Amino acid sequence: MSEDFRVLIVDDDFHVAKLHAAYVDSVAGFLALPPAGSASQALQAIHSLRPDLVLLDVYLPDASGLDLLHQLDVDTVILSAASDTASLRLAFRRGALGYLLKPFTAEALSQQLRSYARYRRILAQPGSVNQEAVERAKRALIPGDVVASARPRSATEAAVLESLVPGEQYSAADVAARVGVSRATAQRYLSSLADDGAVDIQLRYGTTGRPEHRYGIPAGTGH
Repeated sequence: MSEDFRVLIVDDDFHVAKLHAAYVDSVAGFLALPPAGSASQALQAIHSLRPDLVLLDVYLPDASGLDLLHQLDVDTVILSAASDTASLRLAFRRGALGYLLKPFTAEALSQQLRSYARYRRILAQPGSVNQEAVERAKRALIPGDVVASARPRSATEAAVLESLVPGEQYSAADVAARVGVSRATAQRYLSSLADDGAVDIQLRYGTTGRPEHRYGIPAGTGH
């Protein structure tokens, strides 16, 4: 469980916050924290719980979420019914990584969260990044943008991708056996493919409670 991204939902409507928390918990690798119903509660929760990601409403009882955004030093996505262009521009200017208009479906939020996970994986690589990594990280934040990059694929990477059957999920060990490479090699190529958006990663918890990464072709795409 320690690998889960911890998500704080900030929304003054308890029922909406509870629904969004259920959406978050349904996405592998994400854990919803107890929601905050106001800007002041959000600041306290961020200080004490240290979330990885905040899902922030604009309309709060004690402050505008966009004003609160200016104070936050944590990754934030706006979830709001505020559809005016001024709010959208201000949100991005103040550092929002995404903007999801209410009402939205569980799948829409799931795509946003999976995009965030890809973004974090790309930026989790040790050392400095090059411009290609910067562009990949930016693209990763766009929900549904799972078109693989145009970079050439090695024969092994292509074989790893071809080993995945749409609609099925595989462990790195499964892929290694199908391709005829070591588990470490399969893991390395699967991670690279996931960063490009060509492969989705989900977490499955086994009988020991330890998470196992499962890899598959994103829904709606093929090889």
